[in-house]
This record gives sequence, structure tokens and C-alpha cells, in this order.
Amino acid sequence: MNVLNGSLNAIFDVLLVPLEAVGPEFSLFVVSGVFGILALIAFKHISWQRGIKATKDKIKGHMIEIRLYQDDLGLVSRAIGKVMLRNLQYLGLNFGPFVPLAVPFVFVVAQMVVRYGFVPMPVFDDPSALLAGEGTEVRIELAHGHEREVGDLRLVLPEGIEAVSKFVPVAAKGYAFQEIVATRAGEFDLLVELGGKAYVKKLYAAEESAAPPRRLQPERVSSLLGATLWPSEETLPGDSGLARVVLESYPESDLGWLPLSGPLGVIVWFVVFSMAVGFALLKPLGVQI
Repeated sequence: MNVLNGSLNAIFDVLLVPLEAVGPEFSLFVVSGVFGILALIAFKHISWQRGIKATKDKIKGHMIEIRLYQDDLGLVSRAIGKVMLRNLQYLGLNFGPFVPLAVPFVFVVAQMVVRYGFVPMPVFDDPSALLAGEGTEVRIELAHGHEREVGDLRLVLPEGIEAVSKFVPVAAKGYAFQEIVATRAGEFDLLVELGGKAYVKKLYAAEESAAPPRRLQPERVSSLLGATLWPSEETLPGDSGLARVVLESYPESDLGWLPLSGPLGVIVWFVVFSMAVGFALLKPLGVQI
């Protein structure tokens, strides 16, 4: 998975450069639109197009039957039953091809989220003036079976990152947390130590007006599913005893003129743009759906 994610990171880093010169909103729109077109073409070739068209025609025929024989309760009842069965058939013919299309969808959306869903941590000149909860919480979760090792966990902060709370292990739950802030801009390595080994979680801090790095993600994970959702950093080793290292309150992005921002906004607008482009090209591409 790390090799695949690394390859996708490199490809998107190159492809998105000219689009990002216009803005993240434009880049998100173009990528989602291209994905919608490619997904539509793929759907056309992996679905049973004639079967979908025939099923839709039969549904229309049964609907006409209901209209024509609306005074005959028996015929209408049978026609309604046929419509329901044909609708189930129609859903099955469409759902099957969408399953393989979900795989590239997840990988592309994950790339969009780590690029446009977050911004770097803010920089605070005077951390002592902050109230509890105004910093960024680092949460370290242990893998199943390693919960008792929480007392051996250590979080080592680099210069430029300061703790504004104690490091608190929660033995009953198998995790620990600490609130931190950045006192200068830059790229930092948070070191999580367990069992004599250290593991890095990347962290970025910047002034509000500074350009963000290419990719930001609040989690470093160990699972295959987690690696699919968070492709920017390599997975934690399976024998590390760590499940996740999470920056709980990493700031969310602002997508400018789009009313919904952050990672949820990226996902929603990707789906909306890709579907809008796909539906607009159904007839020109001759696709039954």
C-alpha cells in the first residue's frame, strides 16, 4: 500500500501543479469532472447496457399499464408488483458495476482530502496566553493487545512545538494524549516512542498568509483501510504496537467561494461535481444508467 500511495502522491503532485495555480476550488472541480467522465466511460464498458435499457423500458411499460387499467384492481396490483421487481432488477444492474468504481473513487478522493481539506497549525508567539482546548491535541492509540503498554509511551516534541498540557496516558482505553502548540512556522517531526523504537508523525505550522504544503493529513495509521484514506504518510509498522497517531484538532481548510469547506466539503463537492459532469454527458456518451 505504501508503494501505491507513494506513486499516486507523486503523480498527483505533478498533475495538479497547473490547476493549483488557479486555486484549490478550480483544481477540485477539474479533477472531479475528469473522474466523472472516466467513471462514466468505465461504467459503459463494464455494465450490461442493453439489459439496463430493456429493464427501464419494461418499467415504463408497466407504468403505462397501471395508467390504462386503473379501474381494474387486479391488473393494477399485478402491474405494481412487476414495477417493484423490475426496479430491483434495475438497481442490481446498476449497483454491480459501481462496486469496482468505488475503489478508484476512494483513492482519488483521499488525494483531494489531504491536499485541500486541511491547513497548517497556527503559530502562537505566547502559548501561555492560550486557554485549554485552543491548542492541537495529539492522540496516540495503541493497537489491540498492546493497551497495557500505554505507560511506556513517550511523546518527544521538537524545538518550535511546545506542550500546553501534561502527557496523559489512559490505561483503561489504551491511548494517551497531550495538547501542543507551534511557536514558529515549519515542518516538524513528532516522535512517538514505544518499546525502544521511535515513530514519526509529520506536523506543519505556518502563518495565516503563508502557502500551505502540498499535502496535510491529521493521522498516521497502521491499518490497510486507514492507509487508503490517509495516503500522504507511510503506515506505521505492523509490529510497532501503535494503531494511530492523530492530530485531533488540525485546522480545516477554507474552500473560498464554496459554501462547505474542510475534508467534508472536499468529499461533498467532489461527489457533486463528478455526478453533475457525468449526468450532463450521459446522452453524448451514449450511456444507459
